[in-house]
Amino acid sequence: MKLRQVAIAAKALNPTRDQLFTLLGITADYADPGVAEFGLENSVMSIGESFLEIVAPTQQHTSAGRLLAKRQNTCGYMVLMQVDDFARTAHHLAELNVRTIWQVERSEVSACHVHPKDIGGAIVSFDEMRPAADWLWAGPDWRANRATGVTGLLGCELQHPAPADLAKRWGEVMSTPVVEQPDGSIVLSFADQSFIRFTAATEDLGITGITFASPDPDLINTRARELGLWREDRDGIFIGDVAFNFV
Repeated sequence: MKLRQVAIAAKALNPTRDQLFTLLGITADYADPGVAEFGLENSVMSIGESFLEIVAPTQQHTSAGRLLAKRQNTCGYMVLMQVDDFARTAHHLAELNVRTIWQVERSEVSACHVHPKDIGGAIVSFDEMRPAADWLWAGPDWRANRATGVTGLLGCELQHPAPADLAKRWGEVMSTPVVEQPDGSIVLSFADQSFIRFTAATEDLGITGITFASPDPDLINTRARELGLWREDRDGIFIGDVAFNFV
């Protein structure tokens, strides 16, 4: 199992899309027509072998719209995990009484979204791709459209009033051990070295940070300042409530 994609939600797609194109060095993305089923439009951006997605509501009464109404800002939305054996994953989820809210079976993919109340913090998707190196949700040309400013999606951070409990639940669902760090955070690490970090907050904020590998973090910081994305009060790059970290 590995972290393959993180999604953020925005009230309007294009302003955030334009910012990320400039910040990350992206010239082309993929708009997945399938997200119309959820009342959304989206942009999927290739980051090495991983992906960053923006979703924006096109209809009322969507899960993303409700989250945006609660957060009142661009915010983290979804974590997509790639698995080797979807049938085994689905059996494990059922054993843990984790409900499935959407599922697809196609020759190219088996995938499901699980109920956020059964795992906490975010919507989580489990996806088996055939072949494993592909990623259907990024379209046919994602390898030719990789970002130049970043080379990989390394991990994401979730904030919660009880991060140890949330991490324990995610660890159970993902069959991955939780490791407490010296700084007090708790981390799930996966075979490809991707990670999910859990830290404390006074309320359930969900996904609040995404970390990328970059060949030139200083250049990214310069672009962020030019775009007005650098927050002096928090000493970092933010789009809405989501911190973008580069190493």
